[in-house]
Amino acid sequence: MVTRINGFSGMDIDSMVTSLMTVKRAPLDKLNQQKQVLDWTRDSYRTINSKIVQLTNKLQQMNLSAATNTQKSTVSGNTTAVRAEANADASPVTMNVEVQTLATKASMKTTAGLTVGGSTATMTTTLGQIAGSTTPPMYELHINNTSLEFNQSDSLSTVISRINAEIPTVNASFDEVSGKLTITSKEGGKDITLTDKNGTLQPSSLSTLLDLESKSATPGVVMITTESGSKSYPIDGDTLVVNGVKLTFLETNVGSPSKITTESDPTKAMETIKSFVDTYNELLGLMNSKISEQKYRDYAPLTAEQKKEMTEDDVKNWEEKAKSGLLKNDSILSTAVASMRSVIAGNLGILSEAGITTGQYYEKGKLQIDEDKLKSALTSNPDRILSAFRGTSSDPKNPTIFSGLRTELNSTLDMLVKKVGTSKQDTDATMTLKTESIMGEQLKQYNKRISSLEQKMIDWETRYYKQFAAMEKAMSQMQSQSSSLTSFFQ
Repeated sequence: MVTRINGFSGMDIDSMVTSLMTVKRAPLDKLNQQKQVLDWTRDSYRTINSKIVQLTNKLQQMNLSAATNTQKSTVSGNTTAVRAEANADASPVTMNVEVQTLATKASMKTTAGLTVGGSTATMTTTLGQIAGSTTPPMYELHINNTSLEFNQSDSLSTVISRINAEIPTVNASFDEVSGKLTITSKEGGKDITLTDKNGTLQPSSLSTLLDLESKSATPGVVMITTESGSKSYPIDGDTLVVNGVKLTFLETNVGSPSKITTESDPTKAMETIKSFVDTYNELLGLMNSKISEQKYRDYAPLTAEQKKEMTEDDVKNWEEKAKSGLLKNDSILSTAVASMRSVIAGNLGILSEAGITTGQYYEKGKLQIDEDKLKSALTSNPDRILSAFRGTSSDPKNPTIFSGLRTELNSTLDMLVKKVGTSKQDTDATMTLKTESIMGEQLKQYNKRISSLEQKMIDWETRYYKQFAAMEKAMSQMQSQSSSLTSFFQ
């Protein structure tokens, strides 16, 4: 490229080239502005996409009965032996629970502490060190239809780690104080089965080396008494569900029973519904604001040269107007808003009974809650109210709120993924956008055209400087010739 300097003629060549290039750069500036609008639009879509994913995730959790449970169980009397958790279908039957014996899990344990040279083994002790002079090259362990092989150089730490990672039905541990290794079944009532390679029931080589002794699982016994009678329950594990209450047994309490009382408590359901309304209103409000946002057509994105002539505050204010209205009357958002409001409208009758309304017309579907009325409805008839939120309704004309909204919002996400390249799982508003999308392809085309024009700008600028350099050279030659002629006639 020609060196950019002013010639002896005194002309400001840099300024002249800059002036000429200003005209030439107009198409490139316009392309960069169009690309900037596309980037801003994608960012707006991405923010909305993240909010939609947050709501769909929340709806999935809220649709679980635990999130809208209006039953609560409390434990009195012996409060350390039993823990109680009411399910949504729990009945208000008072139960006295006596844990006579706890269930034990099947286990395998070394009969004596493992030693090496008279010292207790540690986690770093290898199988070869335990075996001593009779060390075979490999050891096999076949538990519950899963086979593992170990080298003589494997440490007890490796053995423990592989058993826990590769045999999902058991837990293994090692006590460095006693030198004993224990393998315990994860499920009560499930025995641990040792086999050889061919499936025959017999100790494997590793269980022989470690001298593992098996203990079978034993069931526990729980006596439950209500006003109507008593019943003894055998239990394989540490839990049992009776009258819709999940009981967890922690210790025996013979002669000192735990009293379980279940009653209606709308607190959790109210918290879930209020959280839903807040999130729903936030998303609906965001989309409504974008759809109706004023568009300032005279505020195009600023070029780099324009920003140089403006203050930081002026640039910020200008860009706020330039970004405004990018999604005005957007078809994807308009469809989403209409579908969300349709789901709510289909359940508006029963929602009104629970003190939930859509407010004034100018609030564009925003939900309002009368908390006292909601609490009263959830206390007096929770099933009727909660059926509007969760359930299995497959009627497209009147879906339940949680499932219906998830269906509609998933359709919106599908459209955004196709157009913008967003994600249906990512809640991050700065998520990386996929290039395999409509707007992603548009961005590729902009980048391609901008790159081509930028090269043309370099070529034009180089040409101008070459032309001015040639002119300077010609003028210099003319001046030299003129000086020679002048001196000749003197």
